[in-house]
Amino acid sequence: MPIAYPEILDLKSEPQPYSWGDRETMLYALGIGMGGDPMNLEELPFVYESGLKAVPTMATVVAWGAGPGLGKLGINFLMVVHGEQKVEFHKTLPTEAEITAEAQIIGAYDKGKDKGAVIYTETVLKDARTGEAIATLTGSTFARGDGGFGGPSEGAPEPHEVPKRTPDQTVEFATRPDQALVYRLSGDRNPLHSDPAIAKAAGFPRPILHGLCTYGITCRAVLQAYADFDPSRIKSHQVRFSSPVFPGETIAVDLWKDGPVISFEARVKERGVTVVRNGKTVLSE
Repeated sequence: MPIAYPEILDLKSEPQPYSWGDRETMLYALGIGMGGDPMNLEELPFVYESGLKAVPTMATVVAWGAGPGLGKLGINFLMVVHGEQKVEFHKTLPTEAEITAEAQIIGAYDKGKDKGAVIYTETVLKDARTGEAIATLTGSTFARGDGGFGGPSEGAPEPHEVPKRTPDQTVEFATRPDQALVYRLSGDRNPLHSDPAIAKAAGFPRPILHGLCTYGITCRAVLQAYADFDPSRIKSHQVRFSSPVFPGETIAVDLWKDGPVISFEARVKERGVTVVRNGKTVLSE
């Protein structure tokens, strides 16, 4: 069934309840590779209940499944990859909470019959007791097999441009061969990241790392390089995904600092492939 436009823009969800506690907070941090060195006292508070902190990008998984399902979009599930992700924080993400999540489709763009479609979704996370907004998530889904549906080809958000100068700093993180199997326990159980047969059917030689896991790793880079491991300093974090990572590869994150704005890109060191482009984090002053 092809994408129905403009009807797709009417898709939204009623507030849905979600909750998490210290277990989910620590599991997410482990899923993006924190805690690999048990003597690293800066990362320990993210994976240990004593003085626990939440990695800000955990906001992308705490309400996993909220909003219109892919089945309602009229797209080929096997040909779907994550295109972009942004989170804006209205308050520091708590280590445990009861929330509601409301999601809606805010845009659909036709790149052409053989070039796919891009669908934008916005999800607002609110404290279930006070109604106070915690975070707003904006993400895009790149549906590789669903172009030519007749929607607009232009008007999508413009990507952030990173500086042309040499990076001010580069940090590297080695992913584990089992990283996707751990990360998927935080919510995204798409078999593309765990089942070799499914990955092959989707055109990959083996299961790939979740794009949102790579997203979390870039947030980890900013926390380490420019935020003194203080989650409250991160006001927004956004990326554009450009290529998949295979578990076990090394991710090198190049960073540029201009006042409170941190620009970044990430690449796989072994293959020399850029996997995240147009990265931008805004820090509190």
